[in-house]
Amino acid sequence: MMTRILVSSAIAVSLVFATGARAHDDKNPVKKEERKAKGHAAALGKPGDPLKVTRSVEVEMNDTMRFRPDSIQVKRGETIRFLARNTGKVKHEMVLGTIGELKKHAELMRKFPEMEHADPNQISVDPGMTGELVWQFSKEGTFDFACLVPGHFEAGMVGKVRVSR
Repeated sequence: MMTRILVSSAIAVSLVFATGARAHDDKNPVKKEERKAKGHAAALGKPGDPLKVTRSVEVEMNDTMRFRPDSIQVKRGETIRFLARNTGKVKHEMVLGTIGELKKHAELMRKFPEMEHADPNQISVDPGMTGELVWQFSKEGTFDFACLVPGHFEAGMVGKVRVSR
């Protein structure tokens, strides 16, 4: 009888942990790179396939509220692996989009500063760490990227991606 109770308890506990781990996992079971771009990201392309990266671009994020480089040249169709390196002491983000949509998103972030993202067009990076963002630029034009941590966008933490033929 005691053995049956222990086995039943062990099964119940394992089910709780299994479902709890899934609840904290990415809510979209589709691979990040297979998702379609929505909102401000749709204007410039789609999540890239990490196995089809054309080249890597290192982008430094720092506490002077700047990206280095703050201007990046890309050819239409390229899949870029952004290596976003946070050399600062506070969290930073790199979010791809149009300036209008980034401004709206920055306002929302000011109202809800603890909001977490899981969008394929952005990466949040803790101090001293490097994050990776893979994006395929399928449309020509000049697009933007910014840090949407409250106050960073307003302090000028923005950059440009110029996509040409």
